[in-house]
Amino acid sequence: MVVDPILLVGAALLGLCFGSFLNVCILRLAKEDKKQRSLFHPPSTCPTCRQPIAWRDNIPVVSWLLLRGRCRRCGHPISLQYPIIEAVVGVVWIAAMVAYGPTVHFLAAALLGTILLGIAVTDARHYLIPDEYNWAGLILGLGASLTSGVPGFKEAVLGAATGFALLYAVGVAGQWVFGEEAMGGGDIKMMAMVGAFVGWKGVLLTVFAASVFGSLVYVPLLLRHKKRHVPFGVFLAMGAAVVFVFRDTIIDWYLRFLRAG
Repeated sequence: MVVDPILLVGAALLGLCFGSFLNVCILRLAKEDKKQRSLFHPPSTCPTCRQPIAWRDNIPVVSWLLLRGRCRRCGHPISLQYPIIEAVVGVVWIAAMVAYGPTVHFLAAALLGTILLGIAVTDARHYLIPDEYNWAGLILGLGASLTSGVPGFKEAVLGAATGFALLYAVGVAGQWVFGEEAMGGGDIKMMAMVGAFVGWKGVLLTVFAASVFGSLVYVPLLLRHKKRHVPFGVFLAMGAAVVFVFRDTIIDWYLRFLRAG
């Protein structure tokens, strides 16, 4: 799709800003202390010298490059995570604009991509999917579905219910078979959120894709490092992203395959 360059610039700037905010979410939402989980207070500070970061040093990607990855006051290195996350989210927003144009679907794609990235990074690091990601995404997914009228909203609600029920059933079955927790509550709520965006058919495809991705990535690690715990949210995020973009194409291919058979 040919998109006005001004819209692409606008999408990029919005993506960079959301990427900057996502860094705050990744840093704070995994903390156990509820007071430290606030996304707005205290303001951003250097983790070494504890001095507040001025606005000019908080410009996504640009400030990190100008400061050469170091705090202006104490010279301590600033994690490369910050510009990488900001840049990736910026690219996600640009790609969504190119794919869908200035539509509600663009906004849904961009916001879902941002949330999925936050979930993947947080789960990979802490084996945790904060509820804030899931509830915010669920509200956004249901809200976006309203633009398709009552049928769209029903599809979103059914998708959310299917995602929750399916992962809950897997968790119960795993608990019964293995005698230990097989599916975290964050994964279950995450699939309710994903279902609001992709519908019940998309939920089934997402879980299947996540299982494939998980097998390809985790089984070799399991054989080499004997790891037991799986940050399944990472693979669910990968599967959800693929399904959101290619759901209809995958379903059409599968139906043609069945007819041919």
